[in-house]
Amino acid sequence: MRCSSPYGDGAARATRGYHHSPHWWAILPLATGATPMTRVKQKSSSMRSYRCASLALLFVISSTAVTSQSSPPQRIISLIPAVTEILFAIGAGSQVIGVSNYDVYPPAATQLPRVGGLIDPAVEIILSLQPDLVIAYETQFDLLKQLTNAGINVSSYTHGTLDHILAGIRSLGVQTGHVTRAEQVARQIESDLQGIRARVAGRNRPRTLFVFAKEPLSIRNLFANGGKGFHNEMLEIAGSKNVFADTPRPAVQASTETILARAPEVIIEVRAGNTLKPTDIRREIAVWNLLPSLPAVQTGRVYFLQGTDLVVPGPRIAMATERLARALHPDAFK
Repeated sequence: MRCSSPYGDGAARATRGYHHSPHWWAILPLATGATPMTRVKQKSSSMRSYRCASLALLFVISSTAVTSQSSPPQRIISLIPAVTEILFAIGAGSQVIGVSNYDVYPPAATQLPRVGGLIDPAVEIILSLQPDLVIAYETQFDLLKQLTNAGINVSSYTHGTLDHILAGIRSLGVQTGHVTRAEQVARQIESDLQGIRARVAGRNRPRTLFVFAKEPLSIRNLFANGGKGFHNEMLEIAGSKNVFADTPRPAVQASTETILARAPEVIIEVRAGNTLKPTDIRREIAVWNLLPSLPAVQTGRVYFLQGTDLVVPGPRIAMATERLARALHPDAFK
């Protein structure tokens, strides 16, 4: 299978007309969790390239140094938006000297040199910055080999579940010399998630369709969250039942017929960034009126949420979970 871009030709077509920042398409596969996606009654092969990009972003946390160093690194390059967010959150931001082309948070990270991404790492720029640690995707085999041969310490990073994200925060704390702060960040996330779970305890858990990609103003080429990965856990903590919880994949390409059969009581569609205007959001929500028999449409429970916190598996994960919970159970937060 040939991949022509970091986000796939199909994904690019799926957002034509949105005017999204290109950052979204490097982050989008993170929303899948991300193992091979299950297609449900697939009617088109137009998303094949998108699947290829998503397959490359399969994460199961493992921060593994290829070579070792005796003192914490002071010149770190991160090719992963989630890792960049974690580094700044645990107090290692001043040690970061380069980030991927797709980093948008925190603001301080956007001022740093850009060094490419998953598909297009800029090796010459990376080498010119003289890093003492480069953190890259575990699937970037050629890059990791080139940097190792150049005598640069490298770490490969992967993630899958909420526990993996928390373990990653603690692991990066050890690597960078910020163990105490990393532990504080991890424990705060754990506490916040427990608090959200307590707020929605005992309430009805609506069947929820979580959509992270589809064609604009359409229900075609729709990708929803499956029964694996951090988004499935977020939905559970937020007080809902994922309609695809029984599908053992992080992502599902669902046909209209399948969506009708699953009969979601709530639909939550997410987009990274904050690029859509209120009028655009209303139009996107109105598209679901094409399926008037859905309980979510009949009760007006179709929500559209924007923000990279919803798709990047990093330190803002509890904040994103609360946003889901507020949409699902607004009365619990009054």
